[in-house]
Amino acid sequence: MNFPNWLRQLDETDIHFLKRMLLASGSLKQLAEEYEVSYPTIRQRLDRVIQRVHQADSNPDDDPFESKVRQLVSDNDLNPSTARDLLELHRATRQSNSSTQEVSENG
Repeated sequence: MNFPNWLRQLDETDIHFLKRMLLASGSLKQLAEEYEVSYPTIRQRLDRVIQRVHQADSNPDDDPFESKVRQLVSDNDLNPSTARDLLELHRATRQSNSSTQEVSENG
């Protein structure tokens, strides 16, 4: 089965969370009780999953490295300034490699 890009961008814990939310008929209150956490905690978790889905939909052809960096930023595991630096370096490296490949193919 070919899963949509947004679903492939979710990790196992996100998918498990969504499954539990579906089984709770979308009740965040019930989900908070099941996880034994507060409603705002569940709401934050859902917001992070929503952000990942939006991110995947807005960049469907995104490079896997870039997707991972964006995911780390959305999870607060990487600060945005460092992420920008990494993405700029990655893009410059890809562009340089692409230019080198074009020269060797045309040479």
